[in-house]
Amino acid sequence: MSNRLKEVLEGQEHNYILPFLWQHGEEEHVIREEIARVHEAGIGAVCVEARPHPDFLGPQWWKDMDVIMDEARKLNMKVWILDDDHFPTGHAAGRVKEAPEELHRKFLGERLIDTIGPAKGSSFLLDTLLMSGLRPTFSELNYASGKNKLISVVAVRRHPTNGTLTNDCIDITDLVQDGILYWDIPDGYWRVFIVSENKDGGSQLQEDYLNPLVRDSVRILLDTVYEAVYERYKDDFGKTLAGFFSDEPGFYNDKMTFDFQSKPGKQGVVLPWSSEMPALLEQALGEDYRKHLHLLWHESGEQSNRVRYAYMNIVSTLYAENFCNQIGEWCRARGVAYIGHVLEDNNVHARLGPGTGHFFRSLWGQDMSGIDVVLWQIVPGFDELTFRSATGIADGEFFHYGLAKLGVSLGHIDPKKQGRTMCEVYGAYGWAEGLKLMKWITDHMLVRGVNYFVPHAFTQKAFPDPDCPPHLYANGKNPQFRYYKYLNQYMNRISRLISDGRHVASAAVVYHAEAEWSGEAMYFQKPVKQLMQHQIDCDVIPVDALLEMASVKDGKLHVNLEDFECLIVPYAEALPGAMIRRLVQVADQGLMIRFIDGLPLRSSEGSDVSDELSRLAAHPKVKLTSLDRLAQDLIADGHYEIKVDQYQPYLRNYHYKHENLDVFMFFNEHPNQSIQTKITLSVQDDVFAYDAFSNRLMDVNVIEENGSKMVQLNLSPYESIILLNGAELEGYTASPRYAVSSEIELQGEWTISTADAEHYPHFTEWGKLTALTNMSGPDYLPRFSGTFRYEMEFEWRESTNSVLLDLGEVYETAEVWLNGEPAGVCICPPYRLEIHGLIQQGNNKLVIEVTNTLVKDQRDYLSAFAQQEPSGLIGPVALYNFLLHR
Repeated sequence: MSNRLKEVLEGQEHNYILPFLWQHGEEEHVIREEIARVHEAGIGAVCVEARPHPDFLGPQWWKDMDVIMDEARKLNMKVWILDDDHFPTGHAAGRVKEAPEELHRKFLGERLIDTIGPAKGSSFLLDTLLMSGLRPTFSELNYASGKNKLISVVAVRRHPTNGTLTNDCIDITDLVQDGILYWDIPDGYWRVFIVSENKDGGSQLQEDYLNPLVRDSVRILLDTVYEAVYERYKDDFGKTLAGFFSDEPGFYNDKMTFDFQSKPGKQGVVLPWSSEMPALLEQALGEDYRKHLHLLWHESGEQSNRVRYAYMNIVSTLYAENFCNQIGEWCRARGVAYIGHVLEDNNVHARLGPGTGHFFRSLWGQDMSGIDVVLWQIVPGFDELTFRSATGIADGEFFHYGLAKLGVSLGHIDPKKQGRTMCEVYGAYGWAEGLKLMKWITDHMLVRGVNYFVPHAFTQKAFPDPDCPPHLYANGKNPQFRYYKYLNQYMNRISRLISDGRHVASAAVVYHAEAEWSGEAMYFQKPVKQLMQHQIDCDVIPVDALLEMASVKDGKLHVNLEDFECLIVPYAEALPGAMIRRLVQVADQGLMIRFIDGLPLRSSEGSDVSDELSRLAAHPKVKLTSLDRLAQDLIADGHYEIKVDQYQPYLRNYHYKHENLDVFMFFNEHPNQSIQTKITLSVQDDVFAYDAFSNRLMDVNVIEENGSKMVQLNLSPYESIILLNGAELEGYTASPRYAVSSEIELQGEWTISTADAEHYPHFTEWGKLTALTNMSGPDYLPRFSGTFRYEMEFEWRESTNSVLLDLGEVYETAEVWLNGEPAGVCICPPYRLEIHGLIQQGNNKLVIEVTNTLVKDQRDYLSAFAQQEPSGLIGPVALYNFLLHR
């Protein structure tokens, strides 16, 4: 009998939830009360966030932390700490400002002058050019020289008719004396590029921030925050104190802070820099590297791509080594974990600006993989189109098909992650977000393999706190809080079933970062989308892992505990030379490789890989395919695991394997269309269904066909199901499945009462209705947030005492009583309940309580980006007489 399954069925599942707990400096009893509410909601940890606290690392902060730690010890809860005084991580509580200049952020900037020759004896005021403003004064000259360190000055000949840059380039850096360039200009048109090291120019959001490329600069954060926490709570490290959380650290080199397109080639934007960079660029580009630095901003064909690849490869590696890896090693040496996430939005995970250059490198040093979903980044149904979110236009395809796959793939392939992927969820969606949407987002993550969650957030501030609602308790004003524990129990149960085992997937898809740095490239989520819509699971694999960790055995690609039947390479104009050589090698070892829309044309570095590309083109294990044909070609080759009897683009699936138990999760991701389909599993032994909401095993109708199991799936929108298979199910009894017979729609008069969260369960009668309707309509209660209580009596003439109650449309949580006895809770569709033994022949009394969200009352800005749903019980309400089957 499986210990894990036994734990779940007996309610002994572990905790996988650590919500943000915002600190503002409240009174002790307020802090203890909020932690009690977290614990009451079925959560066993908190992540303390100092962002709103007025005295981070000061006496009041430590007093508040002592209260939190004391309460956590009493309740056997874990405490995580967000590692800075405000978002994003890197301010080091203001200590960077006091640090030596060499530890401050540095940027590489570029200016240019256009000249014409021949002209002997020309000179140029470079020190003045490097100053800011249109009217600098002479008194600013020395100040300007102190802020900018000259890196290179090069002159590039321009084409005389169209002005484009040619390959004729002269390094004239040595001709600069005392801030003046003295140069005899040759014949023709020339553009002079002045590249300098700057101390400002990045995002205003990160003034006085550390330089993540410099080890000693990052050490300021460790010395200021981490060491201080360790000094006070060292006896709790690895016990009550579980670890630290970094929130969206990044380069932030662009004044347009959240420009997700910021990367080399963007004009007028400074680039991340450090004193190590010149030597590393010389190593990558050669002794004359200074002649090419201007190509970080300007176009010159393949040469620009080569320089940009070298630059991005260096900065993303330095970030990984000096920021994430250093902090992770500090934490692990003291018995705690390091977690968090970077910005991934709209593909910035492979770029600069608020990004870190390379998703996998930026989080490799952490102990969990991490992502976040906030600000309406994921909206049910918007997986194909862009859409307006709270921060701009969102790339629906990336957020639905790319984001979570990035996170779980890193969790799967990095041994230190132990299969753990964390997602910060629910934050800043506004009060329009209730448990219904939260459950959909939770399933979206679970069915992709996310198994740790940081709900956003619990706040101790007096209601209403305008800071990024929804708030999960909200001083008791959130009317849905009493049902929040049901979602948490569900989340913990499934997370337990998809942890500490092995994910099973058919395909690996190459991560596109290096390809994007090198030229034209296809986003990794393009093929991932095609696979997911055909129930072919995959992981995203970075080039580093393929070069350093992967092996091929029996025609499969092995990376950590994962093994894949094929490797998919999204179109890339260029890939690193080592990667191209590695592709030849793994093909020779028997791995099937599929290139989408063609082979690479060259290497990223400019090295000669023509022989390797020729070998790939002729290799029997290499196939070319189009994006539209990818899934069909994999199915034709047998590279799939789940067979569906018809195209189901919104059916999501995930297979997780334990020693004697296979866990299959399926989720209908469409917001308003049901799925009816047959799926075929290549498994032996019995197949049971597991309902994680009611925490019970159920019998399913299984047809055996050619050694496989065929199961009928009927999933309403928002509905998920777990199928279990394996020897560990022996000894368990499943609840019988039912078949619906007759339907009786309840007709009659409903008595309706209302209660807001503060007064619940004391209701005030509103009136009576014979036809159910939207209670938030203009003629009813458009500003009411709370609970609607519906009561009616009906006659039951059937002999059976087992019925299926279908509530129809509900907005948004529903709790039911029949004849005074509790009959169940629903937090999302389908609003159906099996009721056994409570219905009686003759007169019956039905009570249904429907609770909406606070949006009707609060009407916050973030909710303006949401479709406002109705309120109340819309129905129709029906009873189904059903027969049980084994």
